[in-house]
Amino acid sequence: MQRRTRRITAAVSAVVSSMLLSLSLTATPAQAATHNPIVFVHGISSSSSSWNDWVADFKADGYTASELDAWTYSWSQSNVTTAQQLATEVRRVLAATGASKVDLVVHSMGTLSARYYLKNLGGTAYVDDFVSTAGTNHGTTIASLCAWLYTSCAEMNTGSSFLTSLNSGDETPGSVSYASYWSNCDEALNPDSTALLSGATNVEVGCISHDEMNNDHGVYTQVRDFIA
Repeated sequence: MQRRTRRITAAVSAVVSSMLLSLSLTATPAQAATHNPIVFVHGISSSSSSWNDWVADFKADGYTASELDAWTYSWSQSNVTTAQQLATEVRRVLAATGASKVDLVVHSMGTLSARYYLKNLGGTAYVDDFVSTAGTNHGTTIASLCAWLYTSCAEMNTGSSFLTSLNSGDETPGSVSYASYWSNCDEALNPDSTALLSGATNVEVGCISHDEMNNDHGVYTQVRDFIA
């Protein structure tokens, strides 16, 4: 009787082992993250909500909520201060996601703090792709209207010492891939060509208003494909 019990136990054990082996061979492995997290940087007189359309578009195209970080900062402060806060935000996103690099997607004045971070705060080690949309990369004369009121606006004014320093030497430092998308009828940029960056992929998208540049779906698809 004991011998028969042992035979039955051995048989059952063999069946169970076979089932477990089969399950281990057919189970779907956990999916590793396939995208760099995106950190979105808004412009002057704006907030993280300006990215709502594109965040929804990226989610529809397979990005998870944890891979999409639209954050809000005090846009009236110096772009240097914002750059320091951006450095902290990038470190937070990398720690939270386990990624080694992020992509920066920025709009309007957001280009200034993001580029300062890349050039002066070691950001090139943590950024894979940089995308500027309607960026005030070389300043805009329109900023003279608010330069007396806000530090950030004074720095964005054409010919400011901030811009002179930011654009001295290499405008696209490090191994980061740079792109700038600009409109030929941007009412906030004077001249429109201020958005161009030396060494970047510069793309004229036609006549799209300043505030629509980071909402437009056609521009979105180009940005999505660039950072893919």
